[in-house]
Amino acid sequence: MVTKEYRVIGIRTRHDFRSGDDIVGHLLTGLSSEGVHLQDGDVVVITHKVVSKVEGRVVTAESVVVSERARRIAERNGFDPVQVELALREAVDVLREARALITETRGGPICSFSGVDRSNAPGGTYVLLPEDPDASAQRFRDEIVMRTGRHVGVVVSDTQGRPWRDGAVNVALGCAGVNAFTHNRGKSDLYGYVLRSSKVCTADELAAAAELLMGQAGEGVPFVIVRGLDVECGEEHGADINRPRGLNLFR
Repeated sequence: MVTKEYRVIGIRTRHDFRSGDDIVGHLLTGLSSEGVHLQDGDVVVITHKVVSKVEGRVVTAESVVVSERARRIAERNGFDPVQVELALREAVDVLREARALITETRGGPICSFSGVDRSNAPGGTYVLLPEDPDASAQRFRDEIVMRTGRHVGVVVSDTQGRPWRDGAVNVALGCAGVNAFTHNRGKSDLYGYVLRSSKVCTADELAAAAELLMGQAGEGVPFVIVRGLDVECGEEHGADINRPRGLNLFR
């Protein structure tokens, strides 16, 4: 029997990323300091906080004028009014505003506070989600391939809660060079039954594996290399993971 295995390699950096920084350059520096070299087929998972900071998606609290609607929601729930205001600005729809602020963002994900967050951000600032995570993933992948010659996948990740289970998990906001899904339709199970419908969100699973090393506090691991998996490469992206409104069972 051949044992199947894969590796998850965290790449540390204490760099305080700012608008316009060279993400790939810092990734390659971190790889060198850890004695790790990229290989064809690797998947590079990048936390969205780094992407958002570099893309200028950081807002200072003092620049935000809080609307009356945001103030009412904040007062009823004990929320930060600035965070509520930014969440409303980033949303195309508000699904819940009592006990939790659940929104549908312009990019498609349905999440708490439109993904607006203060953790791992400079004091007095808020980090927004990237405007187009798939485009960001593609740009970083293209640059990695150009600078290293290695054909890798890239996943831009964020940690989000789930409606029916406690605790947050890392999920994929965007991906490039790796399909969002693994399709098992037509394959046979152990008893010969042919699967008629089976689709696994591989991009989310890659992000979740990476979060075990990334952490949520001061770990300083914004990049994770997932190595040794035979992942599908295709044209599916992070935007494809979001269910269309007509197929969302829980709206």
